[in-house]
Amino acid sequence: MKPIIIVVGARPNFMKMAPLYSELKKRKLPVILLHTGQHYDENMSRVFFEDLGMPKPDIYLGVGSESHAKQTAKIMIDFEQICYEKKPQRIIVAGDVNSTLACALVAVKLNIDVDHVEAGLRSFDNRMPEEINRIITDQISTLLYTPSEDANLNLENEGIKQDSIKLVGNIMIDSLIKNLEKTNLDIIKKLNIKEKKYVLVTLHRPSNVDQKEILIGILRALNEISKDTSVVWPLHPRTKHKIKEFGIESEINKNMVLTGPLGYLDFLSLTKNSKIVLTDSGGIQEETTALGIPCLTLRDNTERPITVEKGTNKIIGNEESKIVEEFNEIINGKINSHEIPELWDGKTAIRIADIIEEEIS
Repeated sequence: MKPIIIVVGARPNFMKMAPLYSELKKRKLPVILLHTGQHYDENMSRVFFEDLGMPKPDIYLGVGSESHAKQTAKIMIDFEQICYEKKPQRIIVAGDVNSTLACALVAVKLNIDVDHVEAGLRSFDNRMPEEINRIITDQISTLLYTPSEDANLNLENEGIKQDSIKLVGNIMIDSLIKNLEKTNLDIIKKLNIKEKKYVLVTLHRPSNVDQKEILIGILRALNEISKDTSVVWPLHPRTKHKIKEFGIESEINKNMVLTGPLGYLDFLSLTKNSKIVLTDSGGIQEETTALGIPCLTLRDNTERPITVEKGTNKIIGNEESKIVEEFNEIINGKINSHEIPELWDGKTAIRIADIIEEEIS
């Protein structure tokens, strides 16, 4: 039987593909795990793989960090050679990173089936590179595994045939449920913070960190928050670089607890035990909803509206005064009711594997 190539390239992919890789291997299907190396911190990739119980990748391309064009092109050139050598029957890509688009483009031009996990998400903001990656990948995929009904509707509105769309649920939650019991309080003790007494912050999007005045405003909002509540902030390499480039290190309050990038289990523990999360990440909007943690998203839109409609998420933009205002409302007890969305049950990988087995039988 020809192999199935599972593509990962950046840390969000690892959480999405770990449960599916495990399920396909359990069924003794011929799976090849390929890591493009899009996230160039090899040590952090290793920690994530270990935390998620994934083996060392069968193939590592090591493309590293480049501009969007150079990175996408490099992945395409290298992945095309892999496809010629391994002759896969299908590839499976996830999410919206450059590796997803690059490998999907190569495969479809070689008449190889493309399965897209987490298909149909839309922010309707074409200024986001991820939005372009999502739209194009969905248009060229054979099977589209969606996390929610709104994703189905987006695909139907874009002319995707209904029989290609498979509502399977949120695979990120598979990883969360599986690993929740593995978390402990070690990172809490190490950082000298108290459970439910701190705010967890993540920040990396260009709209928040690439303009000096916007980034200063966010830092000042965090400074205000940190006067009464501990702020824990694992600094993304991009954000750390921008703070240094702009020369605004002095804007960071000494009350903030800064760390480097964290492994999956440490970060999950911090999320689970936080009082509030401030983020511009997509996946964290989902994880906080699953955990029932209030989430303030520093963006003007989201490709995950279900986290707002049913979950704990609120979109607040990135203005200094608005961030502080919304934070204070939650501290003062204004928390909306929420529920766990349909099919966020830890069984998404099983549903996808069932479909794949049926397709290749």
